[in-house]
Amino acid sequence: MRPAVPASILCILLAVTPVAAAECLQEQAVYGDADGAYELRFEPVGSASAVTSNHFKVKVANSDLVLDGIVMQSGEPVRPNGMIMNNCPQGDSTGEEIAACTVWEGVIYAIGGDGKVGSLPEEGSEAAAQLLLPDFGPAVRNSSIWGKATVAPWDVLSLKGCVQ
Repeated sequence: MRPAVPASILCILLAVTPVAAAECLQEQAVYGDADGAYELRFEPVGSASAVTSNHFKVKVANSDLVLDGIVMQSGEPVRPNGMIMNNCPQGDSTGEEIAACTVWEGVIYAIGGDGKVGSLPEEGSEAAAQLLLPDFGPAVRNSSIWGKATVAPWDVLSLKGCVQ
């Protein structure tokens, strides 16, 4: 007789499934670094009128850190500028307060399965095979989270699953 798999374990196994980028929308994509120490999980923005084009969370292994991430299309030419923050104040904040809680800031690039580099896809688009966050590792080492985070991430994160 085979032991039954508890429903809670089955739900966890099905929650994030490995998929090809063509089967996953960007707002459902889950990425990881080469060491398995960082997981970047996109989530729906929730409003067509939002200033941000993408939202995500970054979980840091072996810690209780869950960082908030946003992407805003800005600049000339327009590019997907991302920010990863830790415990930023809600509501009106000064530039100084935002700078103090920002872990990383920069352009987020998408790397396709063919190796071509482009802009991060917006919601509703096919998920990128990989993401490039330039200087993400050094930024973590020089941020307020260093100490709780004990491994610096790679700058390239690969698609490892899709939240359905």
